[in-house]
Amino acid sequence: MENNDKVNDSGLNDKLLKTRSILISGEINKDQADQFTRNILVLDSQSNDPIYVYINSPGGDVYSGFAIHDMIRFVDSPVYVIGQGLIASAAALIFLAAEKERRVGLPNSTYLIHQPLSQMKGVASDMQIQAEKMEELRKKLDKLISDATGMDLEKVSKDTERDYWLSAEEALSYNILSRIIESKKDIIS
Repeated sequence: MENNDKVNDSGLNDKLLKTRSILISGEINKDQADQFTRNILVLDSQSNDPIYVYINSPGGDVYSGFAIHDMIRFVDSPVYVIGQGLIASAAALIFLAAEKERRVGLPNSTYLIHQPLSQMKGVASDMQIQAEKMEELRKKLDKLISDATGMDLEKVSKDTERDYWLSAEEALSYNILSRIIESKKDIIS
């Protein structure tokens, strides 16, 4: 049964790619970043027509999120991101890769920004190194959010101190989104 699911997923993925669409759902991890990279590079090599990235994810590995974020900015094709459901943590990082006018969300989408989560373990000296790296990563993420939204860096740092939840309307006010859309024809307008 599992093998059939993989075949069906592959078939659905092929159909999505024909519409120049990529879906990011579930946990952000290395495998998903690798698959996304393959998909976006293939689409970009075919033409410079827009690519549509639909995101519904609770987040995950921040480094995999950066890999996807950087690929969205790397390709020549314009990339539109469409927020649906939950766009949290590393998924929000990915969402902010697109130009502001190409970041749209569905009415019931929800967004979460926060500082990176730590899973420190090991000897004290290694934990100290990890803590320093986490602080560097936090500053990098806060600056990225500030740059992408135009929000003051101090405000972003304060907001990401804890989980900062935003409805679609609040994300629009925070400049995470450019528009809230109701249908596919609203993506480009």
